[in-house]
Amino acid sequence: MRIEDLTPVPESERRAGIGIIGCADIAVRRALPAIRESPFRLMAVASRSREKAEGVAAAHGCAAVAGYERLLELPGIDAVYIPLPNSEHALWARRALEAGKHVLIEKPAVPGEETARALVTLAEERGLLVMENFAFLRHPQHDLARSLVTGGAIGHLRSYNGVFGIPPTDPRGIKYQADLGGGALWEVGCYPVRAAQEYLASSPRVLGAGLKSDPELGVDVSGVALLCDDDGVTANCSFGLSHGYRSTYDLWGSEGRLVLEWAFTPSRSARPVLRLQQKDRETRILAPASDQFLGVFTAFHDAVRDPAARAAHHRELVRQAGLMARIRAHALGGGTR
Repeated sequence: MRIEDLTPVPESERRAGIGIIGCADIAVRRALPAIRESPFRLMAVASRSREKAEGVAAAHGCAAVAGYERLLELPGIDAVYIPLPNSEHALWARRALEAGKHVLIEKPAVPGEETARALVTLAEERGLLVMENFAFLRHPQHDLARSLVTGGAIGHLRSYNGVFGIPPTDPRGIKYQADLGGGALWEVGCYPVRAAQEYLASSPRVLGAGLKSDPELGVDVSGVALLCDDDGVTANCSFGLSHGYRSTYDLWGSEGRLVLEWAFTPSRSARPVLRLQQKDRETRILAPASDQFLGVFTAFHDAVRDPAARAAHHRELVRQAGLMARIRAHALGGGTR
């Protein structure tokens, strides 16, 4: 005879349930496999198309829901991940928070600081978490880089240079639709900008910015931003949607230079190389393989369970949104620093 353990599981130890609002490619390829390995219990995936939801749900062993509102009404869902088009993020994050759900928003979360602050205020009033998904930060290569820099391996940091560019894809895709929040700054520029903030002091100024738009597509397809913090450390961030693939940043100090060759989108099996250049020698450091999406969903679950961990995520969300908005305003000629 089987004996069941009926001992109640404390709320703090129970695996939180998560639902997915939208069946975007990034959710299907990277997020859903990672969630199944994470501390979360995958409960449901929602799409406006029942057929699409059912196809994704069948492949991942969860419920299919037609309609985003319906997912928010399901029992057992403590948190949601939102990989919708950029223009939909703020709306569905707010609705999820109002429904009592913790929220992870795919990058870029929202287009401005005011919107970010409003979401954070709502989350904190409800005792909830709202977090932006920059999965690359959860890869251990960035922990290695920060440790080397803070440990003095390159002396005093003088400048950061970050580049993220990808080749052009189908012009009918979401990243090329202005009304859906597309364009190079939001799609790829946010990566080097976010990475720069790991090394610059808080609230860096925008010294310069420029965007090149494609009149046929109606969105910016490349750009650059120059930042500077109060210590005089500068950050040059270059990005584009019509380039040969590059995903790198380097840190130049008073006594050396550190280069991350595959900074933003390494595969889960890859072992990225960090090159540490000091005087007349170069040391190649091999980072461990890691699924950075598993890392972000683990961090999200940890912050869902630990209220003390939420404030840092809220500050990062507001800081990134504000800086991205200042870069765009400066590039369009009407911004403040």
